[in-house]
Amino acid sequence: MYMPYEFLGKIFIILVLFALVGTGIALIIGAYSFKKHRIIFPGFVLFTLYLFYSPAKWLCKVFRIRDTLVDDILIDVRNAVMHDDFQHVKGKKILLLPQCLRHPNCKARCDPVHGYECKRCGLCDISKISEAADRCSFKVFVVPGGSFVKKIFKEHRPEACLGVACYHELSENMQAVSFVPVQGVLLLRDGCFNTEANVEEIIQKMEMCNV
Repeated sequence: MYMPYEFLGKIFIILVLFALVGTGIALIIGAYSFKKHRIIFPGFVLFTLYLFYSPAKWLCKVFRIRDTLVDDILIDVRNAVMHDDFQHVKGKKILLLPQCLRHPNCKARCDPVHGYECKRCGLCDISKISEAADRCSFKVFVVPGGSFVKKIFKEHRPEACLGVACYHELSENMQAVSFVPVQGVLLLRDGCFNTEANVEEIIQKMEMCNV
C-alpha cells in the first residue's frame, strides 16, 4: 500500500512549527504574568507549557534564558489560580516537605507510606515548620520522592495540599495533585542534601487557611 511519506512529513513539520509557536506565545504570556504578577490566560499557559514542557525548556536554552523560568511560570500561575480555593479549605490539609531538608544527623525513620517521621529534635527547620503546621491544622509529611505523594493522597485523601520542593519536582507534583487546591513554595537552595527552605513563606501559606 502506498504511503504518502512526503505529505505526512510536511504535516509533521507544520505541527511542530505550530507547537513551537504556541509554546513561545505561552512562554511570553507566562513570563509577563510572572514579572508583573498579573495572570493572563492562565489555562492556556498551564496547558501549553505542561504539554510542551521539553520544547519550552529548549526554547529558553536557544534564547539563553534560564530554563527554570518555565517552572517558575508554572508554579506562579498555579499558585495564583488556586489561591482563593486553597484559602477557603476547611477540611484535611497536608504539607509535603522534601527529605533533603533534614539535618545530616537526623535519626528519623522512614515509613514506607508516610516518609520520614520527624522527631522534632530542632536540628533543622522541619521542627519549626511542623510546630506551625500543628497550629494551622496541617499534617506534615517528609517525603523521599514523588511515589510517596501518591500513597499519601490515596490513604489520607486531603482536600488541600502545600508542597515544598525544587523547580522541576514542584511544578510536576503541583500538576499531579491539581485536582485539589494546591500551593507551592520553592526551596531557597536545592540539591540532594543540606537544602534550605523559606520557612516564613511556608508558614504564611499555611496561615492563609486560617484567615
